[in-house]
Amino acid sequence: MTFSEVEFVGSFSKWQQTPDDTRPVFAFIGRSNVGKSSFINALLKRKDLARVSSTPGKTQLINYYLIDRSWYLVDLPGYGYAKVSKKDRELWTKMIKDFLRLKPTLVCTFVLLDARIELQENDRRFLNWVGANEVPFAILLTKYDKLNRSQRPKQVTTIKAGLLENWEELPPVFVTSSVTAEGTDEVRSYIVEVVERIENEG
Repeated sequence: MTFSEVEFVGSFSKWQQTPDDTRPVFAFIGRSNVGKSSFINALLKRKDLARVSSTPGKTQLINYYLIDRSWYLVDLPGYGYAKVSKKDRELWTKMIKDFLRLKPTLVCTFVLLDARIELQENDRRFLNWVGANEVPFAILLTKYDKLNRSQRPKQVTTIKAGLLENWEELPPVFVTSSVTAEGTDEVRSYIVEVVERIENEG
């Protein structure tokens, strides 16, 4: 399964500036350097659609892409560490949270977590905020290829256990790698199912 048509729509500093049609929106967000840009490129089978950088905080705006003229992929700035001023971080935080709370066509926020490490405190805080504000979300565990085979199931179990400390039930969880493309087909299928369900309901 591939998404054949990808169009960059624009970058926006406020959610009110983003496209206001009824097509569903899927947002991607995670801690700085979690592998978000690499995963987006792997998902869409493009080499450099989303800019990959070793510098945390490279994504600074709400970046919109129209996929197959049927849904929007939104690349959001990362949360957590970034080499920017406190004022800029506060502006990013407001921009992100306003978008997630107020964008009426947002149907899923993919929260990316690094599969190699245990759940971090800023991940936990963000996920708790998402839950408290009833933002629909799924979880992508990234960089799965960096774990050796014996570590993989144990690490996924550890992360899920960490999530269940705050949640009675987990959202969809996808294990992914931008290097091997593991999990990308499953995420594509999930997006297509959601889009088709919305179209049928409409």
